[in-house]
Amino acid sequence: MKRYFLIIAFFVLQTIFGQNTTTTYYFIRHGEKVDNTKNPDLSETGFERAKTWEELFSKIKFDAIYSTDYKRTLQTVVPTAKSQKRSITKYDPKTINIESFKKENVGNKVLIVGHSNTIPNFVNAMVNQSIYPEIDDLTFGNLYIVTLIDDIVSHQLLKLR
Repeated sequence: MKRYFLIIAFFVLQTIFGQNTTTTYYFIRHGEKVDNTKNPDLSETGFERAKTWEELFSKIKFDAIYSTDYKRTLQTVVPTAKSQKRSITKYDPKTINIESFKKENVGNKVLIVGHSNTIPNFVNAMVNQSIYPEIDDLTFGNLYIVTLIDDIVSHQLLKLR
C-alpha cells in the first residue's frame, strides 16, 4: 500500500514540477501454430488470434514493432503492423541488449512478439526481476505490459482468451 501511495505522490509531483517520459512495452506470444516443426505457420486459430490482437491494439498507436524471425511470430504481428502502417523490426532474443533496447525506445509505445520461453524472459529482464515463468504450451493469450516512467517501472500480466 505504501508503494502505491509513493507512486501516486510521484506522479502528482511530476505533473506539478516537470515532465516525465513514459515508455510502454506490450509483449505477446505468437498465435497457435499448425504443428511442432521448427518453423511452422500459424494454424487457422492462430490467424484468428492475430486478427484479435490487431483489433485489441487498434487504439494503441505503436511507434515500433519487434518480432523474432519465425513464421509464426511474423504472421501474428503482420495484421497489426499493416493496419498501423509500421514496419517490423526483427530481433534475436538470445543476443538482445536490454539497456540498448530501452534507450532506443524511450518515450515510445512498443509491441514485441516472441515465444513461450523468450517473452517472459524478456519481460523479466525489462523489470529487472524474475517474476514471470515460461508460458504453458497451450497458453497464447498472455499480454504483458511494462511501463517505464523515467526510472519507475510498473508491469502487469493480462490473461486473455
